[in-house]
Amino acid sequence: MGPHHRRQLPLMKTFWLLTALVSIIISLWQPAADAQGKGGVLRIGMTAADIPHTGGQPDQGFEGFRFIGYQLYDGLVRWDLSQGERLPDVVPGLAERWEVRKEEPTKWTFYLRRGVKFHDGTDFNADAVLWNWEKIKNKEAPQFDSRQAGWSHWATTEMQSWRKLDDYTVELTTTRPSSFALTQLIYVFYASPTQWEKVGRDWRAFANNPAGTGPFKLTKLVQRERAELEPNQSYWDPKRVPKLDKVILFPMPEVTTRLAALRNGQVDWIEVPPPDGLPSLRQAGFQIFLHPYPHNWPYNLNLTKPPFDNKLIRQAVNYAIDREGLCKSLLNGTCIAGTGVVYPGHPWFGDPIRYEYDPAKAKELLKQAGYDGKNKRVKTSVLVSTSGSGQMLPLPMNEFIQENLREVGIDLELVPIEWNALIQRWFKGFQDAENANLGAINISLQFVEPHGAFMRRFHSAFVAPKSTNVMPYINPEVDRLLEAAERTFDQQERDRLLASVHEIIVEDAPWVFIVHDLNPRAMTPKVKGFVQPQSWFVDLTLPWMEK
Repeated sequence: MGPHHRRQLPLMKTFWLLTALVSIIISLWQPAADAQGKGGVLRIGMTAADIPHTGGQPDQGFEGFRFIGYQLYDGLVRWDLSQGERLPDVVPGLAERWEVRKEEPTKWTFYLRRGVKFHDGTDFNADAVLWNWEKIKNKEAPQFDSRQAGWSHWATTEMQSWRKLDDYTVELTTTRPSSFALTQLIYVFYASPTQWEKVGRDWRAFANNPAGTGPFKLTKLVQRERAELEPNQSYWDPKRVPKLDKVILFPMPEVTTRLAALRNGQVDWIEVPPPDGLPSLRQAGFQIFLHPYPHNWPYNLNLTKPPFDNKLIRQAVNYAIDREGLCKSLLNGTCIAGTGVVYPGHPWFGDPIRYEYDPAKAKELLKQAGYDGKNKRVKTSVLVSTSGSGQMLPLPMNEFIQENLREVGIDLELVPIEWNALIQRWFKGFQDAENANLGAINISLQFVEPHGAFMRRFHSAFVAPKSTNVMPYINPEVDRLLEAAERTFDQQERDRLLASVHEIIVEDAPWVFIVHDLNPRAMTPKVKGFVQPQSWFVDLTLPWMEK
């Protein structure tokens, strides 16, 4: 078994916890839960404007993974989301164990779990693993799906080849030795090749009748209205057969719609309730969940042209934002101030400069850059979403920041678009003609593992559209440190190197570091057994509905 599995992931310190209704047909059927803590229908109001893609790799950001990807499908490995006291560990999924070849550390051998069935009753095996990698990596393969490839390319850039050793053993080869590789496999799902053939080799048809190996099956799909999931009673892990009778997902991008639906009994659970509504929800007996998780809500800056090709201006913006005021007055304590990619106390934080709220310092830096704030002001723009996974309350938050910047001499234009459209624009990077005139993109990001936190965001080999260094940020010293961190399987050495990376990045300020979300969600008291993990994702096999 490889070093990642022996140690799993490091246990990280937690940080301080500190409108009209859309016409949606909502089922009120709610069969009684039994006395043993099972049963019932759980109705969830998501922030997404549509049902995430159900045919394998999801869209709609990490909300797509949360409610569709990890429910209908499995990866070779998975996050253990059964507790919330610490960050989740990596545990076996469709692979029972794995190892890295010592003499050739680009070779990863995965020993697959026997007896696993897809939802269509066919076997999961090595052939299915290879078929699914061809689906997202080989443009010449008949099953290649450009949409799914696009939605997952950020997690697969390091994977070079894959081959079958026997019916239940596969070897994956990375482009270079990488201790980061294992956690990327959590984001790659496996669909039934037989079902794809049965529906006419059509991925859109497959999405209407998908077959994964996950704990839930899709039983009904009405785009932009609902998706219904029911338990996979033949799930390979008997301990994770869902307790619920059904989960119904509703897209509700408007926060007022979600709040009204919860109050009126149309749904049982909403993502991102309005912060000013939390006291009254608590008073009315609703459950409010807040918990830290690896979330960052920054601006990614366009470093290819003025104004943000100038570090003085980038640092000025970071000093100009009242993060504490944003979290306390606007968001009612549902976030904490962010002054880096990761939060203080994290093993990768190090000792970077701190961007406290200091408008005077921001004005001084702008003056050094040639802007007096009166006769000559900085003018720029930011692409923002109207809702979306991890986006919190993007419009009022960006209006708050807009006012902060106006006060120091920066005129910021907000350019709002739908969340999934923003993601696709972001993947292209600022070097793409469509984004070239923007100054920034506001997007929520994760730092749950080193590749997602640093490598694909800041290494020069991962410039968009290959991956998500969208700015792009080019720093040879950061490249060197990241490569050293990737090569080592020694956890303490990796943490030390990544802390050095973080110190450099914060000082260079290719992002505006704004806040870390506390993952608020609200539920009726009838929802029982739910665990709020320190994660973007949730385990829907755990809850049930009280009678």
